Parts: sequence; C-alpha cells; structure tokens
Amino acid sequence: MSTDLSCLKEGETARVQSIEADEALHHRLIALGFRIGKPVTLIRLGRFRGPLQVRVGMTDVILRRSDAAKIRLSPA
Repeated sequence: MSTDLSCLKEGETARVQSIEADEALHHRLIALGFRIGKPVTLIRLGRFRGPLQVRVGMTDVILRRSDAAKIRLSPA
C-alpha cells in the first residue's frame, strides 16, 4: 500500500518509494534529500492547508502540499 507525503499524519514516518514530478522539481527534491528508500517523518502540518514541515535524515524541509503530493511513500 502506498500513499503520498501530503497524506501522512503528524509524527508518522514512511519511506520514499518514488517521485512523480516534472524534471525541475524532481531534481530539487533529490537535492533536498528525498531519495528512494530514505525515511521521511512529517513533523508539522501548516494551518489552513498550508505547507508541511518534513524531516529527511537530519534535515527539516518545508514543502507545499502540491509538491508533497508528488512524493509516493511506502510504510516504514
């Protein structure tokens, strides 16, 4: 069962399964540390459907929900 990053609940951890984005966003996400098999944890949800704070390794990243929806996850 896979889901996308925008569907995680605060505190949940999952692994990156794939990135389904255009080339520019794909390269940006990889540069930020989103690599296949890497665990990600949702730290905080922005209010009013705002951005997400996500931890990848030791790095915290703020992502738009639309960008987070392009990152497919599998259970940790």
